[in-house]
Amino acid sequence: MLDILVQGRRDKAAARRFFRRLLKTTRAVPRVVVTDKLRSHGAAHREVVPSVEHRCHKGLNDRAGNSHQPTRQRGRAMKGFRSVGAAQRFLAVFGGISPHFRPRRHLMTASNYHAEMTVRFAIRDRITGAANLPTTA
Repeated sequence: MLDILVQGRRDKAAARRFFRRLLKTTRAVPRVVVTDKLRSHGAAHREVVPSVEHRCHKGLNDRAGNSHQPTRQRGRAMKGFRSVGAAQRFLAVFGGISPHFRPRRHLMTASNYHAEMTVRFAIRDRITGAANLPTTA
């Protein structure tokens, strides 16, 4: 999903590059490929993985789209980047750090959530050295 967010174009070459990178990282051939109705996805699919079934219908991509919603929210909030490279570098690092401060709140009671966040911020302060800084209040 990050590739789609930070790429300049959504043409056939970009879709082909995305499919190849996806197949290389997963190291498995999918049973079905579900995309939106963008014509470049179909053209790239026919070149890269013609033996795999390709489905593009209005409602089929909803599940995949909703699973990437946190990524899309971060992407919307960070529109101020000067270049695609800067956005990619930041998102690559931020993607690993962000879940540390976003526990699955809906699975916890309020007291457990507060205790967990206290522990997580203490870990952050210990790692960054922020615990030793004087407070200016």
